[in-house]
Amino acid sequence: MIYPILRKAFFTMPPEKAHYFAMNRLKNICSLPGGRSIINRLCAHQDPKLKTKVFGLQFRNPVGLGAGFDKNARYLRELEALGFGSVEIGTVTPIGQPGNPQPRLFRLPADKALINRMGFNNDGAAAIRARLANWREKQDLQNGFIIGGNIGKNKITENEDAWKDYVICFQQLFDLVDYFTVNVSSPNTPGLRALQDKESLRKIFSEIENINQGRIRPKPVLLKIAPDLNEAQLEDILSLATEINLSGLVATNTTIARSGLTTDVAEVEAIGAGGLSGRPVKQKATQVMDYLVRRLPESIPVVASGGIFTPDDARMRLKAGARLVQVWTGFIYEGPGIAGKISKQLC
Repeated sequence: MIYPILRKAFFTMPPEKAHYFAMNRLKNICSLPGGRSIINRLCAHQDPKLKTKVFGLQFRNPVGLGAGFDKNARYLRELEALGFGSVEIGTVTPIGQPGNPQPRLFRLPADKALINRMGFNNDGAAAIRARLANWREKQDLQNGFIIGGNIGKNKITENEDAWKDYVICFQQLFDLVDYFTVNVSSPNTPGLRALQDKESLRKIFSEIENINQGRIRPKPVLLKIAPDLNEAQLEDILSLATEINLSGLVATNTTIARSGLTTDVAEVEAIGAGGLSGRPVKQKATQVMDYLVRRLPESIPVVASGGIFTPDDARMRLKAGARLVQVWTGFIYEGPGIAGKISKQLC
């Protein structure tokens, strides 16, 4: 009940500033004696019936937080307390980079949407590895809280060498995350989406799997795709997924489309380039998910992402064949209790 009031206050601040202000205040609360327990009781919902096994991992519930929210693995204890079953950190690149100039995150409240052109701003693989290692030392490994590593390439890396960046991140984070997601679908790194073509993906995944299969316990490796792919491109993804026995697909990332928005056209045009997320991407993301689910073998699960705000949104995706769901923009508009609310209604 209190979040709509807090949201009004947060929405008076620039979006990026509000994000870190809110998460740092949550961190302050969780650092107090009994703070995490209070947050957990208020926000999370625990039930053994929610346990979900996907790509060999046991999730405590199917509601995850998508990549980009905790880019640098700074808030894992707090996000765990909020009741998420999983969190994808990143996108992580080999070398830390500042991302695109600010402002680079914009709200469209009338559409319950965001536009971002962050540009893979992150501290780099080595720094994030150290932070994860510190968190792991204090973590109860029996609680089913799963960490995914969303990995990408540096802006300065040419596409022909992109596979090297993915390999570096994979090696750096291998023993500290539970699974990986290869991100070639962000619209905010120049040329990145070109890596969604079949041959580029084959190169990236073959190099990663050469290392992965040499480990005692290989990690699941997923691919996150854009909602803007045409049917031929989706067919290439399906063909490659079965050819290399991909661990799973995340459908979808943000869209570059701007159709059907309630927000004034001039305001949207003034914002400029970036990926659109939230309610407006729901239909397109669902269509892509449905297309994949109908054509993929059960051994290649789909994680649904894009426009998930309510328990009904999550339930519909899961009934349609997704095995897990991820929220992001829904967190901003619905508040920190979103994972608990969805989980409670899924029981």
